[in-house]
Amino acid sequence: MRAALVLVSTLACAGSAFAASAFTFEPPAASPESSSANYTGQTNNTLSNGPLVPGKAFDRFIQIWIENTDYETAASSPVFQNLSTQGLLLDSFYAVTHPSEPNYIAAVGGDFFGAGDDNFYHIPQNISSVVDLLEEKNVSWASYQENMPYDGFTSFNFTSADYLNGNGTYTYYVRKHNGLIIFDSVANVSSRALRIRNFNDFANDVKAAVIPQWSFVTPNLVNDGHDTTIDFVGDWLDYWLVPLLADTKFNNNRTLILLTFDETETYTINNRIYTLVLGGGLPENLRNTTDSTFYTHYTALSTVEANWGLKALGRGDTNTTLNNVIDFVAKQTNWTNNGLAGNDTRIPLLNITGTIPGPLNAEFYIPFVAPNTSGVSAGGQGVFVSPLLDTALTIAKAPQPVNLTASGQANPWGTDPGFNYANGTEVIQPPAASASSTAPAGGKNAAVKLGAGVREGLLVVVGAVVGALMLL
Repeated sequence: MRAALVLVSTLACAGSAFAASAFTFEPPAASPESSSANYTGQTNNTLSNGPLVPGKAFDRFIQIWIENTDYETAASSPVFQNLSTQGLLLDSFYAVTHPSEPNYIAAVGGDFFGAGDDNFYHIPQNISSVVDLLEEKNVSWASYQENMPYDGFTSFNFTSADYLNGNGTYTYYVRKHNGLIIFDSVANVSSRALRIRNFNDFANDVKAAVIPQWSFVTPNLVNDGHDTTIDFVGDWLDYWLVPLLADTKFNNNRTLILLTFDETETYTINNRIYTLVLGGGLPENLRNTTDSTFYTHYTALSTVEANWGLKALGRGDTNTTLNNVIDFVAKQTNWTNNGLAGNDTRIPLLNITGTIPGPLNAEFYIPFVAPNTSGVSAGGQGVFVSPLLDTALTIAKAPQPVNLTASGQANPWGTDPGFNYANGTEVIQPPAASASSTAPAGGKNAAVKLGAGVREGLLVVVGAVVGALMLL
């Protein structure tokens, strides 16, 4: 039932429609620069960033992700139409799979590792992410997650007071929309985990003018449209993004803002998502114009690699079909894109889900393998290699996929390792399931007995399943 070409999410759509009918937008705080009791989390100190690292085309890159919307639906929104007059419309930008979580993982890790659902996953410590690339060049970063209770929160979700309806509770935050916390190389390193921040922290960071050079912003489940409508999203953007566009502490003349969606609502179409480039760093002559170059979520990786001369992850960010750099940045950084654009018949299907082998797919399970270590980043550099990386197990040497589910075995990466930062320092313990934070079944100590051809002790066999299914 997961194959993208035949899956129709009838129940999910019905649930969203029901939720949408229940809500009218209410500002969660007085302004984007105001802390709020609606966020429940404490207000922490502001970020401490190092010296500015100048980029070739921009000095700050901010991604803002909205949820589950077909291109035509977003294009019909008056708010998106208005924003497009200030920005560059990327009308051939694609998500890379379904459902949500694999796309969030892909955007920061260069691969979704076979994931075809929104279950609890963690990715072992020796798997690299964009954080490794940024930190190697001293580029500051953070992730801002609305309604996350405290910095470095790793649990499956968080339920708090329903500020929209004024009574009861609501699950506003979910881990599946927080790509970086899924990587143990972030969640199990205190200095990194505590840069996964809540919106009270965001307010502090804007006021203090310390928004980092790379950031990822996830609104809550109503403001991102997951449980509501494109009109509700528009109201949130009018409240949150529009005033920030006029605030130089957030958006200066060297800032690019990528406003995009995780995936389409309809699984039977090829995952084209409405995407805008905004910000003071966008050349004036490109505003209120359209770029039809073929882009994917891996473009967000290759574009920052090109801008700061970063290494690559050796996954989707070096796949020459999928890694086009935003065109005007490519021209400023001497990167040559592949020429795919618009309705080119060579654009691959990117709505396939559940049938891609990988370590996060219990039905087509293979271990983590080394990335393409001979790849070249859009920044002209090689591939980042963790000192813990075993490069011997490549995709060519991986065992045949096995079906763990059919043999009654659990996916070894579906149990919660229990990293906890409730007091601002790391404690490793199995988190207790509760109304406000739900851990997946199985727990930290659930036994995992892998079938034939699948290796235990995968923490030293790392990398990514190279998604080079479609190459020019």
